[in-house]
Amino acid sequence: MNRITSAITFAVILAGALVTVLIFTLAADEVPWWVRLAPFALWLLAVPASALVAFFWPPRAYAHTFYRVDAGGIEIRHGVYWRIVLNVPKSRVQHIDVTQGPLERRFELGTLVIYTAGTDHARVSLSGLEHGRAMAIRQHLLPSGTSDAV
Repeated sequence: MNRITSAITFAVILAGALVTVLIFTLAADEVPWWVRLAPFALWLLAVPASALVAFFWPPRAYAHTFYRVDAGGIEIRHGVYWRIVLNVPKSRVQHIDVTQGPLERRFELGTLVIYTAGTDHARVSLSGLEHGRAMAIRQHLLPSGTSDAV
């Protein structure tokens, strides 16, 4: 799913860049031909580079994403180059959503979104989860008592 999302993103960016290159090429009348073709050559180099990134990066990022759920809350570790460790105690959870976009529904995946009190990391998300597992984690992290007070 992440490969498809990356491919769509790069296709939109490259289409916009191609329109810009064509406008520059057609509008530059007094510029030598090789200067007008230089942006197009760069665009031609960007296409295979983007395809390689769209194909190889998502599995690498997924392989470097871990999570652990225990009685105290959830810990999420992610990042290929810059590693980030997020701990969300159950006591800080305000509410939890499980979202699904069209591609996530197609592959029966979901994104767990945890909202906490505070400003830094007040919204923590974990994508790429099997939808049933995301719902189970959501149920585990929800407060079990009947009281709404902290």
